Order: sequence, then structure tokens, then C-alpha cells
Amino acid sequence: MELSVVIPVYNSEKTIGPLIERLQTCMTNRAFEVVLVNDGSADGSEAVCQRIAEANANVQFRSLRRNFGEFNAVLCGLNHAKGQYVAIIDDDFQNPPEAILTLLDEAESGDYDVVYSFYAQKQHHWFRNLGSWLVNTLTTYSLGKPHDLYLSSFKLIRREVVDEICNYTGPYPYIDGLIFRVTRNVGRVEVPHHSRTEGRSNYTVKKLIALFLNVFIGYSLWPIRLFTVVGAVLFLVGMVTGTGMGIGWLASLIRPPGWVVVCWAIVTATGLQLLFLGVLGEYLGKLFMAYSGLPPYVEKERKSRQSTQEKR
Repeated sequence: MELSVVIPVYNSEKTIGPLIERLQTCMTNRAFEVVLVNDGSADGSEAVCQRIAEANANVQFRSLRRNFGEFNAVLCGLNHAKGQYVAIIDDDFQNPPEAILTLLDEAESGDYDVVYSFYAQKQHHWFRNLGSWLVNTLTTYSLGKPHDLYLSSFKLIRREVVDEICNYTGPYPYIDGLIFRVTRNVGRVEVPHHSRTEGRSNYTVKKLIALFLNVFIGYSLWPIRLFTVVGAVLFLVGMVTGTGMGIGWLASLIRPPGWVVVCWAIVTATGLQLLFLGVLGEYLGKLFMAYSGLPPYVEKERKSRQSTQEKR
């Protein structure tokens, strides 16, 4: 199987059928499959997907018992995809399915593990654009993502990276975070972006906050280390100013008023508390990362004399 296309489906009974038809047309000369994952849709999406899977031999359908969220649905699809490359595309038709071939060509020509799409002109609502900007800014510092890389939901992933992503068994997957734990060999290519033809975006304030907290807390020790640094700086400032005031008072050069002493005590104590909590959080963070279920390293290639003899 050359290519798998994973589509998380949520309330898209009017768009998923035409999307599959377009995929079947533009992928005529490719050995590919489609993995539909219904994420607890409230409309007739499940029945539509069932009919599509029954009518097309290269379409498999999975339905979740409730709405688990986009990333959980994508992870379900990745676990059932068999292709050497796996494309992830939304069900809203804003990304033309023909662009999958553009991602595939870029991955093969550049030998990339992952290829992200980006758009010359995004057709999302301003609120979703704002949320995307916030998450991309956060991931630049927490995941080590390149500044010029846009973490689009429309992307293509090599088989070996998909297998490593599927090792994750926790309840809070963040696909891009899992990708950057595995590889930095990432490319980007421009593709068209269209306006929605049906319905409206499911991107809400609640989902934005949940995603932001998941990225901020679940995939990096950066927040803990930030508070450790802040605590260390406050404590250092308190010690330096306290030493200066003590020397000045002993030498009868200054006599600081009471409110200055109170402020100094608050700053020093706060810095010491943050420093202590940061060190404690570092230990807890290490334990969290250790029990995340991901391996400590990922091999790109395995070659030895013994493995060569086994192949023969």
C-alpha cells in the first residue's frame, strides 16, 4: 500500500461523500486506502460513512462511541492505516484532495519524514487564525519547532514515524508534539486553501484552551523550567539588594524605610518558593515524561551483518 488517507469525521454528512469521490478520481493511478474515523458526530455522518465503506473496497470505517476530539480520532486512524505514507486531511473540503499528491511528491523528492502544508491565503475564521497563531508560537519554544513552519492539520507522514506515533497510549495525544519527539526531518509545501462549502468550524474557545493547556503542560518541561528561572532571578535580586541594604545600614549610609524592607522580604521569599517548586516540579516532570509511554530514542535505520544474513 503506497498511501493511506486518514480523515477524522465530525458532523460532515454533506461533505464527506463528495470528498471521497474526489479522492477516488485524483488517485486513480495510486495504490491507496482511506481510513474514515467518525468522532461521535451528532448528524448522519456515521450512516454516510458506512455506505461509503460498503461501496468502496479501499475505504475502511471506524466509529468512536463518543466525541473524543480530533487528535484522538486521528490517532485511531493512524493505528489502522497501512500505507507507506499517511496523509491526514480534514473533512470540510477546505484542503483540495489533489494537494495530497503535492505533499507526496515533496516527501519523496526531499526524503522528508513529514511534510506540512501551508497556505498563501488562509480562509479560516479570524478566531481560528488567532488560535493557530497562539499554538504555533507556543510550540516554537516548547517543541523546538522552526519559526517558519506552520503546523497545519493537513500533512503527510512517513510509515516509520507513524509507527512511533502509534506507540503513544495516553488519553491526550497531540499529533504534532508526537511528531517532533520522533523527528526533525520536516518539510513544507504550499497548497491551496478554500472557504468552507458547508457548515461552520467546530473550533471553539473551550477547544482552544484545552489544546493550549495540552501543548503547554503535556509535551515539554519548558513551563516548569520557566518558573524555576523566574524564581532564581527573584531570589538572586532579593539577595543582592538585601546584602546592599545590610551593608549600607551597618555603615550608617542608608536607613531604608519599612515598606522597602517589606517589599524586599516578599520578593526574596517569593523567589525562594518558586525556585523550590521549580526544582520539585523538575523531578515530577521527569517522572511524567518517563511514564509517557514513549521510547527514549528512535532508530532511523538498522543494519548489521547478522540482519543481512537473516534476510538471505
